[in-house]
Amino acid sequence: MADKQGIVNCGCKGIRTCLLCEASNEKRHLLNNKLLVHYDFRYDPESKLAVPAEGSGQQPFPFPGVFLWDNFVSESEEKQLVAKMDQDVWRASQSGRHKQDYGPKVNFKKRRIHLGGYSGLPVVSYKLVDRMTKEPLLAGFRPVEQCNLDYSPERGSAIDPHLDDSWLWGERLVTLNLLSDTVVTMSLDEGWADMHHGEVRVAVNLPRRCLLAMYGEARHRWKHAIYRQDVHSRRVCSTFRELSAEFLEGGEEEKMGSELLNIASSFRGVPL
Repeated sequence: MADKQGIVNCGCKGIRTCLLCEASNEKRHLLNNKLLVHYDFRYDPESKLAVPAEGSGQQPFPFPGVFLWDNFVSESEEKQLVAKMDQDVWRASQSGRHKQDYGPKVNFKKRRIHLGGYSGLPVVSYKLVDRMTKEPLLAGFRPVEQCNLDYSPERGSAIDPHLDDSWLWGERLVTLNLLSDTVVTMSLDEGWADMHHGEVRVAVNLPRRCLLAMYGEARHRWKHAIYRQDVHSRRVCSTFRELSAEFLEGGEEEKMGSELLNIASSFRGVPL
């Protein structure tokens, strides 16, 4: 049976799974995202501390590199943005997600970029990018990629802990969260100092219509994930990525970077 976007297949590869492929005998043994995840700490945006669970005996600690902008868009803007996305094709992606890409084709292992049909960011994002760059932390932010993702509890949508590439993508990762609240789980595999051993997880609450920016340690040291338990209803997000220094003025790939920036800033893009 097709879902409301008309997509019936799953896009999982390798060890990635969703509820669609886990129903088959072929992948039943790969259930890697079904168990509830325990959070050691929760991020407090007021104090910018990771606060331990009550009764854990742990101490809070500074958690730099997370910026939250509540109500970045209004309810009417949210409705318009999602309606525009739904006019375009959502393609099946891994881990039960659906995807729309506005960016170049990249082979990260071989470090190759193909412009292909890349035509820039979509027109609806012009005002969003202009608004976010009014924030001092995001001054000069010039994204060359926008990735729209659709999460659904019926598909078991999730994304495993990972670090975004830092060869092509720059210091700041920016995500606009739409339609429902969720939790971004930040994790370190081995902990740090003498107080924390083994994996450490920090839950960052991400309200509906909130903008999240990650930079510094949260961008380069802490992995981020969204688990099934934190997708309660349809969630749509747009993630924007800027170029690394290698692709900017004075970098070895300045020419390619300049071409990507020129295409992105046309705001005439269609999803690939």
